[in-house]
Amino acid sequence: MLQQSANDSRSPARGTQDRLRFRHPKREDGQAVHDLIASCEALDGNSLYCNFLQCTHFSETCMLAEEDGKILGWVSAYIPPKDPGTLFVWQVAVDEAARGRKLARRLIAKLLDSEGCEDIERIKTTITPDNRSSWRMFEGLADQFGAEVSDTVWLCEKKHFAGQHDSEHMLTIAPIGSSEDETRPAEPVGQRMNQAEAAAA
Repeated sequence: MLQQSANDSRSPARGTQDRLRFRHPKREDGQAVHDLIASCEALDGNSLYCNFLQCTHFSETCMLAEEDGKILGWVSAYIPPKDPGTLFVWQVAVDEAARGRKLARRLIAKLLDSEGCEDIERIKTTITPDNRSSWRMFEGLADQFGAEVSDTVWLCEKKHFAGQHDSEHMLTIAPIGSSEDETRPAEPVGQRMNQAEAAAA
C-alpha cells in the first residue's frame, strides 16, 4: 500500500539539491516511522511495537529516506519464509514534504539493491481497488523493469473482512532482476535497480 501523507502536490523548486539519504532502519527510528504512517490516512495503522519489530527484526527488508534528520519516506517489506524469491511490500508512506520526487519508487529501488534482497525475483503487494496512487506507482515500477503485472483478489471484502474493509488485490510484478532477453545472462539486481532508480528520479 502507498499513501502520501497529504494532498499537497507541490514539487521542489528546480535546482534544489537532493539531500535525501536512504538507509535501513534501526531501533531508534520506530517512533518516527510510526508517526509517519499515522499521518497517512489511507494506511492501516499498526501498533508502535510492530513498527519497532520492523525497524529491528525486519530491518534488512525495510528502507527509509531522511533529509536533514527527518524521515520523509518509508517502505516496509519482508521475504515470505516459503517463498524466498519474493519481496512482499507491506506499506509505503511518503511525507508531504517529499511530494513530486518519486520517492516511493526510489525507496523500493534502494531496497531491492540492498544485500538482503539480492535473490529477489518478484515483488508482491496488496492494494485496494480505489487506491489509484498505489496502482500507478507499482505499474510504473513494472514498466521500468519491462516486467509483467498480474493481480487477483487475495482478501475478499465479504468473505474475509465481513464487509468492514475493501477487498485487497494481490499484485505481482515479475521478473525482477532478470534479463528481458532470456538468451543472455541475467543482469545483476543492483545494475537493474540503478537503472530503475535513474528512471524514477
